[in-house]
Amino acid sequence: MKKRIISLILATLLTGTALAGCGSSSDNNGSSNDTAQAGKVTITNVSYDPTRELYQQYNEIFKKYYEEEHGSDIEIVQSHGGSGKQARSVIEGADADVVTLALEHDITLVEEAGLINSGWLSEFDLDSSPYTSTIVFLVRKGNPKNLKDWNDLIKDGVEIINPDPKSSGGACWNFLAAWKYALDNNNNDEEKAKDFVRKLYENVTVMDSGARGATTTFVENGQGDVLIAWENEAINSVAEYPDQFEIVTPSISILAQPSVAIVDANADKNGTQDVAKEYLEYLYTEEAQKIIGENGYRPTNEEILNSFSDKFDLNVNLCKIDDFGGWNAAYEKFFDDGAIFDEIYGG
Repeated sequence: MKKRIISLILATLLTGTALAGCGSSSDNNGSSNDTAQAGKVTITNVSYDPTRELYQQYNEIFKKYYEEEHGSDIEIVQSHGGSGKQARSVIEGADADVVTLALEHDITLVEEAGLINSGWLSEFDLDSSPYTSTIVFLVRKGNPKNLKDWNDLIKDGVEIINPDPKSSGGACWNFLAAWKYALDNNNNDEEKAKDFVRKLYENVTVMDSGARGATTTFVENGQGDVLIAWENEAINSVAEYPDQFEIVTPSISILAQPSVAIVDANADKNGTQDVAKEYLEYLYTEEAQKIIGENGYRPTNEEILNSFSDKFDLNVNLCKIDDFGGWNAAYEKFFDDGAIFDEIYGG
């Protein structure tokens, strides 16, 4: 527990600039009248931490499209951090016009705070999920610990880097994939599954608050034998350091569906409802879907997804959030205070 607290403190210090970005969004939107008079619109996208590179590229093509379509400039303010923390920052006042978070449940929390209209899940195609991902293992080149599947991660001496489900959306997907593996390999015995994930988390040596922080711990700081990672984080790490890392796809993973939504209360206040909708709709265009694939996320356009078959394992066995009764049920069972994660990790 002491180790987890230290990791969270360090991660908070490291990600402080991301949260400061949230806080500064109100300053940018506070000058929206001036920018509107100058022919410029400003919107703020509060996202989760591994999407930095994706939205850097996407925002540039959207700016070009918007300026050609409307004859006016647009500024897009980005903020990144652990998905759960980002959701809470919006609830606490970060002036997001849109949120692009790691999982549906985090957006539901913003909805329940009265900031997003009900029915947001059907506002955009495919349950408002313009791209998907999954969970893989990133190991050091040559895989010296011979880590092939989830059962290898509970062996003595294996050091795991994994973010905290209390603050990271990616960590929730990680937990559920491990739980499904444990159930499938223990005749659906939940007590045995609980014992399995307890052993797995006993091997977690650093628990950062967000997925990007965990990647930094493993890749740049050289800690751990394996990173339980978003597929895009693993792909980009191997691309950057091809002689240092490799990807292992476990026998079962999960279809991770990051979600997007307009923060209606803020967009109405800022006069950005139309541009916010356009910004999220454009994620489904062919141009955007190709950028999504290039950044290691799985395009929802099947034709474009198949064009990246050399990058993604399209045959991986994926469970779905519906296998857990949906996000509300999953959160109540596993991640709420006093639920299974707290029980197995010591609260």
